[in-house]
Amino acid sequence: MAFINIYNVCILSLTLLITVSVSLADDKPADDISVEILKPAPEDCQRKSKRLDMVSMHYVGTLTDTGKQFDSSLDRNQPFEFQLGTGQVIKGWDEGLLDMCVGEKRKLIIPASKGYGDQGAGELIPPKASLTFEVELISLKDGQAPPNVFKEIDVDGDKFLSQEEVSDYLKKQASKAGDKVQENAEQHKEIITQIFNHEDKDKDGLISHEEFSGPKHDEL
Repeated sequence: MAFINIYNVCILSLTLLITVSVSLADDKPADDISVEILKPAPEDCQRKSKRLDMVSMHYVGTLTDTGKQFDSSLDRNQPFEFQLGTGQVIKGWDEGLLDMCVGEKRKLIIPASKGYGDQGAGELIPPKASLTFEVELISLKDGQAPPNVFKEIDVDGDKFLSQEEVSDYLKKQASKAGDKVQENAEQHKEIITQIFNHEDKDKDGLISHEEFSGPKHDEL
């Protein structure tokens, strides 16, 4: 599956969630993630993962309620690389993989609010599903600050993203990647719908800077 998802890496940041604090307390609010250390960090660990790092992970993902596996990098024998804390992955990962050493293994139990929410993801992850991941950090290195994607999409500069602006941006990115949007019109339309279902919190038909969960800067 693509636990990281649909069109292309270039639109990843728009379709998934984002940030920064892990609570290990026993008495947690319902929307906090649970972190269990399966294999401690090596004693000689001198570098821990932080926001903007490029990290490489092995993982196995299962549905918490049933234990059914929906994805595994081990099955593909290929670690998954991404930039931490920039919204390229679900929010539960951006939070649960901070302060981690190479060689360390964790179990993350992620509520739907920090996973795929009320919509779920495709046929494998149902709506409102809690997810469990067993993850191992394979490598990490410094990463560069991401581009201000919100500003790139907001062509008219009104600090709101319309469906037309998002659609045009995705088409440009897909074209750069060699995808033919014309041949995937229905998929493109469905992606726009999913983005607005998730990002447009107040359902006014626009995505504000505050609502936008992809890469952005405080300054507009």
